[in-house]
Amino acid sequence: MPHTVVYAARRILTMDPARPEATHVAVRDGRVLGVGTPETLRGWGAFDLDERFAGKVLLPGFVEGHSHVGEGTYWRYVYCGYFDRVDPDGRTWAGLRSIEAVVERLREAHAALPDPTTPLFGWALDPLFFGARRMSRQDLDAVSTTRPIGILHASGHITNANTAALAAAGYMRTDHDHPGIPLDGERLPQGELRGPDTMMPVLLKLGVDRAALSGDEIGMRAFARLAVRTGTTTATDLATPIPDDAVDALLRVTGEDAFPLRFVPAMHVRGYAPKDAVERALALKARSTDRLRLGRVKAHADGSIQGFTARMRWPGYHNGAPQGLWYIEPETLRGLYGLALRHGVQVHTHTNGDAAIELAIETMRDALREHAAPDHRFALQHCQLADRAQLRRMATLGMCANFFANHHWYWGDAHYAQTVGPDRAERMNPCRSAEELGVAWTIHSDAPVTPLGPLHVAWCAVNRRTASGRTLGEYERIGVAQALRAITLGAAHTLHLDDEVGSIECGKRADFAVLEDDPLGVAPQALKDVRVWGTVHGGRVFPAASA
Repeated sequence: MPHTVVYAARRILTMDPARPEATHVAVRDGRVLGVGTPETLRGWGAFDLDERFAGKVLLPGFVEGHSHVGEGTYWRYVYCGYFDRVDPDGRTWAGLRSIEAVVERLREAHAALPDPTTPLFGWALDPLFFGARRMSRQDLDAVSTTRPIGILHASGHITNANTAALAAAGYMRTDHDHPGIPLDGERLPQGELRGPDTMMPVLLKLGVDRAALSGDEIGMRAFARLAVRTGTTTATDLATPIPDDAVDALLRVTGEDAFPLRFVPAMHVRGYAPKDAVERALALKARSTDRLRLGRVKAHADGSIQGFTARMRWPGYHNGAPQGLWYIEPETLRGLYGLALRHGVQVHTHTNGDAAIELAIETMRDALREHAAPDHRFALQHCQLADRAQLRRMATLGMCANFFANHHWYWGDAHYAQTVGPDRAERMNPCRSAEELGVAWTIHSDAPVTPLGPLHVAWCAVNRRTASGRTLGEYERIGVAQALRAITLGAAHTLHLDDEVGSIECGKRADFAVLEDDPLGVAPQALKDVRVWGTVHGGRVFPAASA
């Protein structure tokens, strides 16, 4: 006879409107058998009653619809971010509040490296907080003039490098004519490289091969530990090359008995013709397992708002910066959308600026005229500056939105004063408008751009507070229940997984977030402080304390 376990809880929030709350959930073969009370579940036969969660609250396991495995892999490098941050081993790293503090931390790491030729790499630099001064190659030369040194910005769209790293990549010359390579008074690279085509030659010289990182086993396990601590049971790597050897590694790691996460990578289309990208996605999809879901693709239309590389419509950036960068040719995006619709491949498109959002909407409109595809769920990722007119068109076209709600806390003050100005900052990441206008939407962390943590993302969408305490857009605030739905069923929907995860109901995967506190019982301002005990994934229990 199949074995059934019934978990008792103080409260179970199911996200199923037919039975929104319960006190017990029955699990068999890694799936939810039933939800209710011991009396209503007895019809399924004998069961073992497990009361370890009797004082806790269960929700569907959180679904992180836009993150990257770099949240685990980057911790082998030097953290250079502005905010304090906790690594996968539980250590808190103090934020660095000046360029001088960044240089000093790199000096310490430089002194600890015995081999003078080993490159030194940092990550999460956030110069938006350092005023008008930008980091130069001379700042990093103060650490070493011989060791190649570079730092990836928090946005992931800009890299700073010292003279040795620039020289190794062939950049120390005066004939550059590229918007992503700012020059100094001698027409040499200033040291800041904007956009993937300019960054990658230096990153490769620094030993940061994103193709290798996409299948890094140590990083995957570190990422999974962070997921358990945050209640996350399904997470994406939403832009990865996924070479064949990475797929092999991902299959090995996710297939381990103790692996606690359903992992959903999206293959980056950079370097592929549309036809080749779609064919590759279909081949990858055939290798999917329960814990490794392949077959989606990711395109980048533009860069980041805080890095001034997001593509903007009139009137552009509030401080007069250039309009940003295009990361993809419109014709390439058009070809990709058309072929993907025809073959049933979902496309996620990075669109931070409103001009990039417009390009994606217009491309989708034209593609659907030629290739009708019901329930395609093409998703605009970040989608931060969509206005209500654009949201109406997205709803008509069946497009999803995944908003970067964490921006309110981390960069909201800078958006208000520097990047987009008060009007657009008040309405960015418009969750309430999307709900009103019928757009399928969710919210995300974009880890490692900001830390993995669905409850913090939900807190940001509910309160829209900036680091200085400003409420950034009262109208676009949402309720706690809406935010909890966004980080469960809403995110699952944007990944075409809502038939399996995102709610606790009969037939779905037994994936639960186990909380010490009731998120509907605390003040909205305290949502981010709700304590996570751990997770249940496919009926297997994972305490955060042992992650």
